[in-house]
Amino acid sequence: MSTINKGDLVLVTGVNGYIASHVALQLLEAGYHVRGTSRTKQKSDYLVELFEKKFGPGKFEVVEVPDMIHVGAFDEAVKGVAGIAHVASVLTFSNKPAQVITPTVKGALNVLTSASKEPSVKSFVYTSSSTAALLPQPNKELTITEDTWNDATGGLEGRRGDAAAVPGVGRPAELEHGRILDPDGAFSSSTASWVNQAFTGVKDPLQYPPQYFIDVDDTARLHVIGLVDPAANGRRLFGFAAPFNWNDMFRVFREVKPDGKWEDLEGLGRDLSTVPNQAAEDLLRKHYGKGWTGLEESVKANVAAVRA
Repeated sequence: MSTINKGDLVLVTGVNGYIASHVALQLLEAGYHVRGTSRTKQKSDYLVELFEKKFGPGKFEVVEVPDMIHVGAFDEAVKGVAGIAHVASVLTFSNKPAQVITPTVKGALNVLTSASKEPSVKSFVYTSSSTAALLPQPNKELTITEDTWNDATGGLEGRRGDAAAVPGVGRPAELEHGRILDPDGAFSSSTASWVNQAFTGVKDPLQYPPQYFIDVDDTARLHVIGLVDPAANGRRLFGFAAPFNWNDMFRVFREVKPDGKWEDLEGLGRDLSTVPNQAAEDLLRKHYGKGWTGLEESVKANVAAVRA
């Protein structure tokens, strides 16, 4: 596939979501025009206002796609676009395949079908889940390659990894956090909200095991790279910055709020998986001059946004 050029129009599906809104932001900052899809335009009003104020009129627009599982749902949305970042997905913790897998597959096939009929489309990035490659297993040494797929069927209930970027299929870490564009909106349904919950004393997120994290800006930048860099064509980019456990998170919390009461948890262990994340970091350095954002910087940005 040919790369796209600055000034071209790029479609970002589910643009009002936490990751997708950052993908749109990174594209706009890089000089592209963005068309986002949303179930209703009202859900993206805050983005229209934010991006128009930051980039001026005519750079960002929203079209409605009420239900992506309907055949032809994206036919109008793809018209005239040079690239597509398909970030929209089913946000549910249901363990029923018909409520998660079926609509996700239909949505992906529908946007691909629409793209195949639109001659202007040159580049396509699909946002996937880290769990497509593996499930976190503390203290177990696992080696993951670009050809690894998660064949496990047990233990999936109540678990859904966040997405990362790709030029075909991407792999983000399961916990995604960083700066927040809308603390009252999409953030609340993302894994970034786990950080805020843990910071305020909510115990629920602590059930999730040690795993890898990624900053949302890094994820968004990988989407841009997947769209524009021929070196990324057809590759799975693994958006895994580094492993962490909740005690690492608490350490950052204490720096932010020294009088806070976060006691380390015993027996957490570590994610010892070896993942092929070097290619993604190399591309980040190539295009943005830096590699992965560290846990401390990312968590502090996350907490600062919701405390502001």
